[in-house]
Amino acid sequence: MSFELDTPLTTALGASTAKTLEKAFRMTGVGDLLGHYPRRYADRGELTPILELPVGETVTIVGEVISATAREMRNRRGAMLEVIIGDGVGQMSLTFFAKNIGQAEWRRKELSVGRRGIFSGKVGMFKDRVQFAHPDYQLFEDTESAYRQADALQDVPIPIYPATSAMQSWQIAKLVGVVLDQLGEVPDPLSDDVRAREGLLTARQALEAIHRPRRKADIDPAVRTLRMHEALVLQTALLQQRIQVRALTATPRIAQPGGLLERFDARLEFTLTPDQQRVGAEIAADLSADRPMNRLIQGEVGSGKTLVALRAMLQTAESGGQAALIAPTEVLAAQHLRSITKMLGPDMASELIPTMLTGQMSAPERRKAALRVASGQSLIVIGTHALLSEKTTFADLALVVVDEQHRFGVEQREMLRAKGTAPHAIVLTATPIPRTVAMTVFGDLDTSVIRSMPAGRAGIATHVAPLAEHPEWFQRVWARAAEEIADGRQVFAVCAAIDTAKESVEADDQPPADVEGKGPRWGVVQLDELLATHPVLGTVRRAVLHGKMPAEEKDAVMRAVARGEIDLLIATTVIEVGVDVPNASTMIIMDADRFGVSQLHQLRGRVGRGAHPGLCLLVTEAEGASLARERVEAVAATLDGFELAEVDLELRGEGDVLGAAQAGVKSSLRLLRVVKDAGLIAYARDIAADILEDDPMLVAHPGLRVAIAGRVSESDRAALSKN
Repeated sequence: MSFELDTPLTTALGASTAKTLEKAFRMTGVGDLLGHYPRRYADRGELTPILELPVGETVTIVGEVISATAREMRNRRGAMLEVIIGDGVGQMSLTFFAKNIGQAEWRRKELSVGRRGIFSGKVGMFKDRVQFAHPDYQLFEDTESAYRQADALQDVPIPIYPATSAMQSWQIAKLVGVVLDQLGEVPDPLSDDVRAREGLLTARQALEAIHRPRRKADIDPAVRTLRMHEALVLQTALLQQRIQVRALTATPRIAQPGGLLERFDARLEFTLTPDQQRVGAEIAADLSADRPMNRLIQGEVGSGKTLVALRAMLQTAESGGQAALIAPTEVLAAQHLRSITKMLGPDMASELIPTMLTGQMSAPERRKAALRVASGQSLIVIGTHALLSEKTTFADLALVVVDEQHRFGVEQREMLRAKGTAPHAIVLTATPIPRTVAMTVFGDLDTSVIRSMPAGRAGIATHVAPLAEHPEWFQRVWARAAEEIADGRQVFAVCAAIDTAKESVEADDQPPADVEGKGPRWGVVQLDELLATHPVLGTVRRAVLHGKMPAEEKDAVMRAVARGEIDLLIATTVIEVGVDVPNASTMIIMDADRFGVSQLHQLRGRVGRGAHPGLCLLVTEAEGASLARERVEAVAATLDGFELAEVDLELRGEGDVLGAAQAGVKSSLRLLRVVKDAGLIAYARDIAADILEDDPMLVAHPGLRVAIAGRVSESDRAALSKN
C-alpha cells in the first residue's frame, strides 16, 4: 500500500511501534515521523582492520560472526547479547541490550555463527577488547558481496536522530526507511516558479535526501528546501491568522469626554512618558475601530506597561465592556490586583470592582468572584488559568490582556477570547524580543514598544560577585545587604531551587544548556538556614517565598513585603515578574549563571523602582572564561533589555530562541534558525503576503494548505523561549 503524510502510524508501522513513537516524540502520523529530521550525520569511516580500530571513532568493518551468547543481566532488568566477530586477523565484540531474554534470543538467531556482513559503529573498549555497542549492520550471503557492499556504502552518511532509551537512532532510521519506501506523492508547499527560482528540490526529493542521503552533498539542498518550507508555512499561517482576526467585527470602544479614562488621567500625579502616550494613542485608535485589536506591547521592566493596559481597560469599561487580565502566576495576579486597585483609587475602584479569580481560592470566595464576573458587576477581572475554565463566564468580555505572553500559548489566548464576541486583545511582555523573533513568533500581532522609563527612577547598579576568583566576596555580599537594611531598605535574595537537598527546582527554572547536569548550590531552604546564623541578618525580619507554598501563604508574604514588614525576602523566581516594592533596593541572585540573560534582567528590574538607587549582585562560581560567566557579565554590562536580547541570541545560538516544546505541541520549528535565517523569513513573509492577497483560501495552493494543516499547531506560533 502507499502512504500519505497524514496516514496514521498505527496503519504504517503497527500499533506497538506507533504507541512507542507517540509516547517518545508525540508522533501520530507519517508526516510527524518524516518531520523528525536527523540532528547530524556520522561518517562510516574507512574500512579498517579490527586490530587497527581507533577508539572513539565511527568506523565500518567487514566481519564474520564467531559466537553469539544471550543472557539476562544480573544487576538490572533486561537481557544482553554479546556477539564476537572476526575479520580473519583480529576479533571484537558487539553488545546489544534488550528488554527481555526473548528479544535477545531473536537477535542471536539472526546473528548466527558463520553469518558475514558489514558492521558500523563507534569503537569502544571493554575488558581490553574493542567493541561496538548497538552497531548498525547488514548481513550478506557471501564474502564478495559483503566487501562490494562495504565499498559502495563507505561514503554514505549515517543519519543520527534525536532518540530516547525506548527508541534508538538506528531504530528510527529503519522506521523512516520503511515509510519512505511506501510513500506516495507528497504535496509541495512551494509553487513551481518559486522552486525553480531558488533552485530547490521537490518535497518528495527533499525528504528522501535528508533521511537517506547517498553522499554528503545531498544534505544541503534538502535542508535548504525544507527550511524554506518551514518559513513559508509558518509565515502564511501567521498572516492567515492576522487576516482572520481583522475580518471579524468588534464593538468599537470609544473614550468619552468626562468618562472613566479622562477622570483617571486627571488624577494621575505624574505625566505619562512619551512612549506611554504614543502607545496609548495607538491602543485608543485600535479600540475605537470596528475590528478587533491584536497588539503586542513590549516594554522594559518597570516601563509602565500595566498603566498603559489599565488605561485600555478604562476606555473599554466606559461602554460597559469587561476587561480580563490573565497572569502566569498567583503571586503576579495578586500583585496586579493590588497595583490596579491602588492606581484607580477608592472611588473608581468601587465603580469598576476589580476582582481576582484563581484556581487556589477557596470555593466560597471563588463562587462570589465568579458571580461578580458573570453578572457584569466587575468590569476588571484579573486571574490565572482559572479564567480559561468553562465555569468562568463573562457578561460582556470586550478586552483580553495577556501578561507575559511567553508563559502562554496562542491556544490559551484564543480560549479566553472565545468567551467574548471578537474582543480586543493586548499581549504584554517585559522580555524584549529581537525583531527576527517577533516576526517569527508574533507575526499575527501589531507591535508597540515602550522604551522610555518613568521619571524619578534612581537606576540600578549591577555587579558580578565572582566567587571562583574571590571567595571572600561572599561575606561582603551579605554585609552589603545588611547595610541596605540598616538604611531602612528591603532586600531580595533569589535562588534557582527551593531545596537543593531534595533537588527541588521550580518547574519554570530549567538552566541554560551550558550548565545542564550541575545542580544549583543554593536553595531557598539552605540560604535561609545560613542567614539565620549571620550576626546581623539573623536578627532582621526574614521570610521565604516559593511556588510550592499555599496561595494564601504566598499572598500574605507578598503583602507583608509590600507593607515594609519584611526586610529580607529569600525566594525563587516566583518574584520574577510584576512584583512592585518601591522600597526594595537590593537584588542578590545566587548561582546567577543558572539563569538566562532575560531572566536575570527581569529579576534585576524588581529593585530600584522608587527614589532609592537599586543594586543587583550576581553571585556566581562560574569560571572566568566560561559561556555561563560571559552571560552573567553581559547582564552587568548594560541595563538595555533590547540590547541584552540581541546578546542573548548571540550567546545561546539561534537554535534555542524558540524554546522548548510546550505541552501538546504538534511540531515546533525544526530547521529554521531565526537569526541565521532572518532574510529567508522576511522573504517568505513577502511570498506569503502575495499568495494570500490573490488566494486567501489557498485554493490554488493545495500543497501549502495541506502543509499548514499538518505542520503548524497554534503552539508553534507561541513557542517563544521562557528564558
